Amino acid sequence: MFTLFTQSNLILLILGLILFVIYGSIKRKASFYAVKNRKEFLDSIGSDAMKNSLLILGFFHPYCNAGGGGERVLWTAIHTIQENYSHIMCVVYTGDTDVSKEEILEKVKTRFSIELNPDSIAFVFLNNRNWVEDSRYPRFTLLGQSLGSIVLGFEALKKLTPDIYFDTMGYAFTYPLAKKIFGCRVAAYVHYPTISSDMLNKVQERRPGFNNDNLIAQSRVFSTGKIWYYKIFAYLYSLAGSFAEIVMVNSTWTKGHIDQLWGVNSTIVYPPCDTTSLSKLPLDGRQRVIVSVAQFRPEKDHLLQLHSLHRLLLNHPNFREGREKVELVLVGSSRNESDDIRVAKLREKCKELDIVDNVKFEINASFQVLVDWLSKAKVGIHTMWNEHFGIGVVEYMAAGIITVAHNSGGPKMDIVISHNGQRTGFLANDSETFASELSKAFSLSDAESRNIQINAREHAVIHFSEHVFQDAILKLFESIFGLNKSNS
Repeated sequence: MFTLFTQSNLILLILGLILFVIYGSIKRKASFYAVKNRKEFLDSIGSDAMKNSLLILGFFHPYCNAGGGGERVLWTAIHTIQENYSHIMCVVYTGDTDVSKEEILEKVKTRFSIELNPDSIAFVFLNNRNWVEDSRYPRFTLLGQSLGSIVLGFEALKKLTPDIYFDTMGYAFTYPLAKKIFGCRVAAYVHYPTISSDMLNKVQERRPGFNNDNLIAQSRVFSTGKIWYYKIFAYLYSLAGSFAEIVMVNSTWTKGHIDQLWGVNSTIVYPPCDTTSLSKLPLDGRQRVIVSVAQFRPEKDHLLQLHSLHRLLLNHPNFREGREKVELVLVGSSRNESDDIRVAKLREKCKELDIVDNVKFEINASFQVLVDWLSKAKVGIHTMWNEHFGIGVVEYMAAGIITVAHNSGGPKMDIVISHNGQRTGFLANDSETFASELSKAFSLSDAESRNIQINAREHAVIHFSEHVFQDAILKLFESIFGLNKSNS
């Protein structure tokens, strides 16, 4: 026998058979739960005719109640489906167990001015969201959260298996589970790659950042180890992503990375932005306010905004108080305890930098409060390095705000670009250049300001409106999944 098989090959064969048996057992159990729970779900929603024709479209979005740009994508997609397909039931898998369906829909209406039909949307509440919390994994965070998403995804699919599994938060490691174990067709809307060549370059160059702390950046050994960790993770991420049947991305920057990693030809579908209502805001009467619209996540780099303001005030002491006083208003949602702690640290940093009187926090503000600040501010700031897209930046431009954004990612490649050969905003890299560009924005003449406002608004409305998003997503669903629009 060993003339045919070496000992190592025999061990591999035995391991393969064991894995095959385990896979078969898990798949059988998944099929049992899929049939059982689907029947219970269908029995609860209506007539036999509706049950027979119903298609379940599941949106995997564990933080659906967060109120950020990613959630606008989710709710606009669902609203689009509801308006065009009467035979589709949208199901949202969420870990927001502290709120009810009614409360979530009310927040959607208040925050985004989107009114959803409660009869064609359901929620599956998940109890294991802590498995994807970044605070759970102080080290090997990417791998920990990705493996944790499999646990959360299994809970979701076990509770209710959809016909189409649509991940709208970027949990690629759940795709093999959805497709191979639970038999779903898989679609993805990718806001940003979990791993990218830019992240590898940052470690190789030993530059500190929110995902590369000083201890690792200062050590050649630790940096080498992290590079290999990233490479292995990138390989696993590529395998997982290849299970998606349809892949949408939100920007040119994201497309470049996802196509390279997953070996796909993804489609750019710019996120829906509220350009219609925001473009109606007046261009005149702007106050000396810098507004920042971003969730209080580490990658948004609010700390850079505080340092930039500090530098601006050092360069222009007259901006600190009086008629020329400049105020920075931070508008954003805090999703959990980690975000709350981050906000508290930002408040402490304001005291340390002596800018307390020039900074205001608007935490979990309503849509009306957000619009109020967008109607008053003269300048908008966005500091995330390699922001995948930048809905907040588009909102600034549509609202008539002069934008100062990070010179990278979506803002650089898709948004803050020339329109009709004219400037639409400013780009910067660090606190020095941000302070300089902010100063330029406040020093513009009325004619110069108006020219930038008009060009930026036109660019935003033409390329990033909700209608553009809706048309694109409907076209993709019709072509890939063969969905036909309702006659009603």
